[in-house]
Amino acid sequence: MAFIDEIKIYAEAGRGGDGVVRWRQEKFIPKGGPAGGDGGRGGDFYAVAIRDVHILSKYKAKKSFKAQKGENGGNKSLHGKKGNDFVLELPIGSIITNLETEEKWQLLEEREKILLLKGGHGGFGNEHFKSSTNTTPKEWRPGEEGERGNFHIELELFADAGLVGLPNAGKTSLLNAITNTNAKVGDYEFTTLDPNLGDFYGHTIADIPGLIEGANLGKGLGVKFLRHIKRTKMIAHLISFENLFKNTTGMMKAYKEIRKELEKYDKNLNLGEEGLSKKEEIIILTKSDTTDNSKIIEKKKKEFEKISKKVFVLSLYDDKSIKTFRDELVKILKKKV
Repeated sequence: MAFIDEIKIYAEAGRGGDGVVRWRQEKFIPKGGPAGGDGGRGGDFYAVAIRDVHILSKYKAKKSFKAQKGENGGNKSLHGKKGNDFVLELPIGSIITNLETEEKWQLLEEREKILLLKGGHGGFGNEHFKSSTNTTPKEWRPGEEGERGNFHIELELFADAGLVGLPNAGKTSLLNAITNTNAKVGDYEFTTLDPNLGDFYGHTIADIPGLIEGANLGKGLGVKFLRHIKRTKMIAHLISFENLFKNTTGMMKAYKEIRKELEKYDKNLNLGEEGLSKKEEIIILTKSDTTDNSKIIEKKKKEFEKISKKVFVLSLYDDKSIKTFRDELVKILKKKV
């Protein structure tokens, strides 16, 4: 199933039920008077947050939703029933924008429920118009239309840890190794076109599309990447030992390139201390199996330990190093809960 993180929908709250003209028809009361009930209120339109980041895919084909119309009034002054509300399920982290009014809402907690559109009022039946001077009114009123509008829904992922790094740094492979995810892996850049998510002992790990220089300005997959990582609690920054053998990219240069994009993004949005570059960061040096020089591996580890207290060296084909990392990551995430 393709990951969808933004959609546009049309929504309507329910129309109010109509009032009706009715008369009392009781034995021995030939002039019973008006008895037409009011219409019921139309159903409201809500959005509710659930723990399912793939729920937007459900709305790919159907993008128009309506709450139920209120019931018309009835005989014997009976009011019509209120129409059923419509509740649109959306992922936690959704930002909802009414495209007509530009009003915005955010769903930040599970089961959080937000009223987006109000149902229309029911119309009046003829009993409503009864008075001392109008004992047989024939007036009635139709129900009001419910509120309606077009909405843009955009998801900003909530994850406990976001895997970041240049394309082909090993993010997807690591996610597959430490969770039950079976995401696509390939030996070329931009294998990950959309975020992949994995469950890690109750924590959510997100493998987010790779950055390139200029991502903060919209190049490559940067805009999508930065939007999702903004709400990630912690960054796990992956740098591949393969960069040792690239003339244009050393390992430290690869690291700094990502940091530069995060800092520029923070500056562009004036995020300050809430910015991406301020998040807690662990560093993972991946694909250590691409070099058999243990001295180089240790040298690079010490080099990055000057930047972060938590630096890990991994071979994605070494079960022992993966297990060690997995155990340490559990401890780190437990402290953040």
